[in-house]
Amino acid sequence: MHLKRFQDAQPYEAPNHFGCHGLRLQGFEKGGPANQWIGFSQFLPGGGAGPDSTPFEKVYVVLEGEMTVIVDGTESTLGPMDSCTIAADEVRKIENRANHICKMLVVIPYPPEN
Repeated sequence: MHLKRFQDAQPYEAPNHFGCHGLRLQGFEKGGPANQWIGFSQFLPGGGAGPDSTPFEKVYVVLEGEMTVIVDGTESTLGPMDSCTIAADEVRKIENRANHICKMLVVIPYPPEN
């Protein structure tokens, strides 16, 4: 078992994100998960990311607040404990349109090694 306390989570900068503070809960460390890493993102009102895509899928799980996810012109608003999978190479944009912070988990596989 690899235990990591929330107080020990380190911040990270996510490309093309704004109004966001990310913490790495698991991953990129000795003894951590071998296949994916887990981020905890806190988006201020008006914060978000994209539009962009990644060559690997990712999963969003909203813990608190709301996040609007836009894919191919279709908007879906996720609330607490709602989740979605963004497919590899799928262009998405996310926006916190509410007046409170959105807290969400992000599960992402490690990038392929070159």
